[in-house]
This record gives sequence, C-alpha cells and structure tokens, in this order.
Amino acid sequence: MEILFVLGFFLMLLATMAVATLIMFVGGLFALVIKLLPWLALAAAWVCRAFCRDDCERTRRKLRRKTSRLDRRRSY
Repeated sequence: MEILFVLGFFLMLLATMAVATLIMFVGGLFALVIKLLPWLALAAAWVCRAFCRDDCERTRRKLRRKTSRLDRRRSY
C-alpha cells in the first residue's frame, strides 16, 4: 500500500513541475515580447513606409534627387 502512496506522490510532483515549467515558459515569452516591443514597432513602421508608400511620392522624391544632382553639376 505504501508503494501506491509513493507513486501518487511522484506523479503529482511531476505534474506540478510540468505545469510550473509551462507557466514559466509562457511568462518568459511574454517578458521577451514586452522587452522587444519598441524594436518590433520600429520594424513594422519601416516595412510600412517601404512597401505602403504611394507611387506619386516615390516619383516626386526621385525627381527631386535628380534635379538636385543636376544643380550640383552646374557651376554658376
């Protein structure tokens, strides 16, 4: 009869350790996401500015760069 008590105790100890490990893992991932949140927001803003920009603004910037390059070439 004592062996059942020892087995039950051992199984409950393993179950408790498994639940504690799972909770600590989820908590660590949550802390990591909170710590990296500014960098994630920066990356999201960079991707949005790189791919969601309208074509009109892109051509305007290209033309502005071209005209400033031509102005630098001329010597007044």
